[in-house]
Amino acid sequence: MPLNGEILSRDIVVATVENGVITSFDEDRLPMYLLRTMDVEGWLCSRAIDPHRTNSRLLKRALRIGSTDDLATVLRVHAATITDTYWFRSAGENLCYEDVKFKENQFASLALRGDPDSFNKNYSPTPELTNIGSYEKCWRQQDGGWFLVKRGSELERFSELLICRLGKALGFPMAEYFAEGDTVVSPDFTDGATQNFEPAMALMGDSEDYAENFEKFWELSPEIAKEYLQIIYMDALCFNMDRHTNNYGLLLDPNSGEVLSMAPNFDNNIALFARGIPANLARKNDKLIALYLDLLEQNSRANAIATGFPAPTREMLQRCVEETGIEMDDETIATACDFIMTGNEIIQLTMDNLQLTIKGQGQDQGLNFS
Repeated sequence: MPLNGEILSRDIVVATVENGVITSFDEDRLPMYLLRTMDVEGWLCSRAIDPHRTNSRLLKRALRIGSTDDLATVLRVHAATITDTYWFRSAGENLCYEDVKFKENQFASLALRGDPDSFNKNYSPTPELTNIGSYEKCWRQQDGGWFLVKRGSELERFSELLICRLGKALGFPMAEYFAEGDTVVSPDFTDGATQNFEPAMALMGDSEDYAENFEKFWELSPEIAKEYLQIIYMDALCFNMDRHTNNYGLLLDPNSGEVLSMAPNFDNNIALFARGIPANLARKNDKLIALYLDLLEQNSRANAIATGFPAPTREMLQRCVEETGIEMDDETIATACDFIMTGNEIIQLTMDNLQLTIKGQGQDQGLNFS
């Protein structure tokens, strides 16, 4: 069935769609994915819940969504999400943003735990249909706002919480996380879509290349490039193998479309020892450290920024461990701290040597560094 209608931000029409093709649009407010691709169906499907999650299938059955098609899934809630103000209004519909904005979530427990008591509830619009990602999770209302609740193993939760606390201790923008039973809970960092979150995928496609990302963010602003560099620095320190273009991105002004900042660092549950304690505790030939240092060696602007980043200390790490609220055995904690500090030592030593090399090259050319 052809797509006909409008893409809106709140109640402002940002694009008109005829037979799946954008025929007119507001360049300042159009989602970045669409500015890059003009692929309406691709943009809509990118907002759909992961169909491979077990509870995703249960949710669709409970909501009587017969098709497993991503497009049909998102259109059931007009492609609205918690973390931005965009939505789709089909031709002939007489709706405003208040009609499609999520006000409750009757299916949170079903999405999170497969709760059988939620399965027989009557249909109501739920943000779970546009809650992307591969982990079982849900949006929960609390204290007038939305909170993301995500399940995970003890090591996954420990990783998420420790990296959150460590990043904050280093002065970096981090999404907040709290421990709650077998879950971690994170307040919606868009504060009810007062800012629009655009994943890096919207700008970069599938490219995770550090140099390409840094240059693209530098074009937006040096401060945004710095915030990106802080994210991949933390990834290198804490061995986050799972950074991809849907779990970092930008915050935009919904009214003007202006890029405000990088979104805070989030989604660090597949880091450290979440997949088991690695054999390479000495971090020899560590790929994430190598990729980060390669960027600094090849890009003088990235190097100049990273030189000013603070480094963790053992005392800082110990405080952060205590703040996680998760009881872990002493040996695992000590090994995790050693692992991070070993990564830090490799990074700092290589950067010191790089600065000496740069200074030596400058002196050879008669430059004054005093």
